[in-house]
Amino acid sequence: MVARVRTVAFQGIDTVDIDVQVHIASGLPRFTIVGLPDKAVAESRERVRAALASLGLALPPKRLTINLSPADLAKEGSHFDLPIALGLLAAMGVVAEEDLIGFLALGELALDGKLAAVAGVLPAAIGAASADLGLICPAANGPEAAWAGHGEIVAAPDLLALINHFKGSQVLGPPPPPAAGPPPLYPDLADIKGQESARRALEIAAAGGHNLLMVGPPGAGKSMLAARLPGILPPLSPAEAIEVAMVRSVAGALGDGTIDPARPFRDPHHSSSMPALIGGGSQAKPGEVSLAHCGVLFLDELAEFPRPVLDSLRQPIETGRAVISRANRHVTYPARFQLVAAMNPCRCGYLADPARACAQAPRCAESYQARLSGPLLDRFDLAIEVAAVAIDDLSAPPSLEGSATIAARVAAARARQSARGDGLLNARVDGAALTAVCALDRDGDTLLRAAAEALQLSARGYHRVLRVARTIADLEAGGDTAETPVARRHLAEALSYRRALP
Repeated sequence: MVARVRTVAFQGIDTVDIDVQVHIASGLPRFTIVGLPDKAVAESRERVRAALASLGLALPPKRLTINLSPADLAKEGSHFDLPIALGLLAAMGVVAEEDLIGFLALGELALDGKLAAVAGVLPAAIGAASADLGLICPAANGPEAAWAGHGEIVAAPDLLALINHFKGSQVLGPPPPPAAGPPPLYPDLADIKGQESARRALEIAAAGGHNLLMVGPPGAGKSMLAARLPGILPPLSPAEAIEVAMVRSVAGALGDGTIDPARPFRDPHHSSSMPALIGGGSQAKPGEVSLAHCGVLFLDELAEFPRPVLDSLRQPIETGRAVISRANRHVTYPARFQLVAAMNPCRCGYLADPARACAQAPRCAESYQARLSGPLLDRFDLAIEVAAVAIDDLSAPPSLEGSATIAARVAAARARQSARGDGLLNARVDGAALTAVCALDRDGDTLLRAAAEALQLSARGYHRVLRVARTIADLEAGGDTAETPVARRHLAEALSYRRALP
């Protein structure tokens, strides 16, 4: 006898349909799982056997074969426990196979038959809904699955409740409606004393989605500035919130199923490995660049990161996705993030400080800054020097412009970019669209040509200057509906943000 139950495998945030086929035949008792299972899937035998025994059900003393089709696709994760158990129950006649045909199932079994939460329920629920299937999942994942919006969801606390539900002796109601997370609380830019030029650069970076590098001595406020960037960014759109939640779901970081409306802010330590930053490991999990999707990736002490790790960022910055290649598969995660980095000018941090001058200058600065490759530095749209804060500035009253005021200007500038029809932020505009929105007059063209020679700008750097100038013009326009052309003053300010590159 063969029974079938549907489940999924994950490739990035995408799902692949898996047909769990259960065959019971005469022969010596044996329980075999085939179809390229990993260690966690192979161990499902013991979890399923113990869970059924806790309900007073014994596996038949026959040859039990579980095939996970397609058989040439590697299967990973403990979420195969529940579909395997349901397939066995259907083959044994405990539940009717017809009742399971319209469902996709995933969940981990405890030894006492309880269902434990698993990663990836949100993308699985979205895939099930698009295929007009219901979803069977653990009760702890019910609110997460409800974000799919439609389709029947059976969220069971344990295997016994699930059996009773399909036999009609117990009804499992729909999971509670999904709840949005609390309004995000961000630190306010009004807390920053002095640093007017750095605040201006942060506003430009937020308005156009530009990558930002801050260079300055210890204690100048670089980390404080970076932490306040999410507070001046517009809130996530519903589509962006779902994308972010899908990445977090696959990573097992969605928690209680609430979708956080805050933009991600990830700040990995400088000892992070390449798999931790880009993604990978034995199960090809998303890394920090994907967990920062639609948000900010802040790399403090940039020059302390291993150089190969930093250079691995170059492709995700350009393409907006992280591709993890393995011998038997390729996994792609979204990674459209805004890169913000901070570093000291030299190892001791006091290169240009007359009171605490670096004793090994300029050799200390040259060797320290040489840890960063030119191609990586070329991918920063803005690079600023953040000077030490004067004591007089520290005792001054707070700035009159807090995050709310600046966020309004940023929102107006982004609305102008959206109104151009391509839906892209200035940092991602390219090709003919860039030429159209950054048309220069004679004075602007002359200035940019001269600066390109003096600063030895690459083609990438040239275009990044144009994008920043376009953002500055959008901020200057405010709520005016007329298109503000890119003028010489906009280019001059944009070029000033290239001078601090090491």
